[in-house]
Amino acid sequence: MSQHVTLSPSEAADRLAIRELVETYAHCADRRDAKGQMSLFTADTHFVVYMNAKDPTPSQELHSREALAPVFAALNQYDATTHFVGQTTISTLSDDRATGEAYCLAHHVTVDGSKRRLMVASLRYNDTFVKTDGAWLFSERLLYVDHDGLPDAPLSHGCAAHRLRPYVDTRARSNAPGRLSDPLAARG
Repeated sequence: MSQHVTLSPSEAADRLAIRELVETYAHCADRRDAKGQMSLFTADTHFVVYMNAKDPTPSQELHSREALAPVFAALNQYDATTHFVGQTTISTLSDDRATGEAYCLAHHVTVDGSKRRLMVASLRYNDTFVKTDGAWLFSERLLYVDHDGLPDAPLSHGCAAHRLRPYVDTRARSNAPGRLSDPLAARG
């Protein structure tokens, strides 16, 4: 059981601002606002992606705000995304520096003709934040893909969109009745 402590108004405001920073990152991703997303980072940011959280070797490592542009632009391959932010824990907090961890379920929808596919990834971010000119920014963001896929799909690493058993919407693009289904489940 956690023990609650009294927070100063300043600390409470900083914690809220950091939570809002994490949420704004997800909001910008889902709205395809790459410039807005990039503005949440320091100019000399360090952004590291681990497509397999169990592998200590990064899949991608970037060292500047400008280097983030193609990463965020890659979301344009999806018809829609929803990054649902879960718990955010602030581990350390000083006047101008903080560390924390955030969890996210990222839903990615692709459309191929009349078929829609959904890929869900469980993401974890280990973050370092700095307060610059009164605003909190990411100075380092380590992105770990804990798993990508569906609850009943085999777990894998790497580019999930090409290997996973997605749910497929078998309805035509009209409002025809139907539901999301897993076409491989019928095979037994």
